[in-house]
Amino acid sequence: MADSWASSETSRRTMVANRRRDTQPEMRVRRILHAAGLRYIVDARPITSSRSRADIVFTKRRIAVFIDGCFWHRCPVHGTTPKANSDYWTPKLERNVKRDQEVTQSLMAAGWTVLRFWEHEDPTTVAAEIIGVWHAANMAESQTRAGNTPDPLVR
Repeated sequence: MADSWASSETSRRTMVANRRRDTQPEMRVRRILHAAGLRYIVDARPITSSRSRADIVFTKRRIAVFIDGCFWHRCPVHGTTPKANSDYWTPKLERNVKRDQEVTQSLMAAGWTVLRFWEHEDPTTVAAEIIGVWHAANMAESQTRAGNTPDPLVR
């Protein structure tokens, strides 16, 4: 255990059990989106050359959705740093936040709309915002095909 990042065997087992995809917050939002008729890709790389993966991706509309966990991504409301082994956790969590910012910037630079939500946000509200952005992107594409200039998407 001396070489482990975990402060105890129980802590190690808990952290190893955390899922990268198909978390409850993601599943709740995905169910609503699917019921609304939207189709998407799950746990995918919006930019294939990148290591980053979005939770929900609308490739045709170039929309990447991230549902960030409060612990792992340092939610300002619920994010905490463990007291045990804080020398490990503080820089680890700070790197996660920095990576989130870099991923968002690189996707936006590549022409993607990036939506980030916290796991504690109401899934119905989250889905409604995603659906609104999806419809706006759909309308923008229709206008482009018709020869009109679409309004830029902003979140």
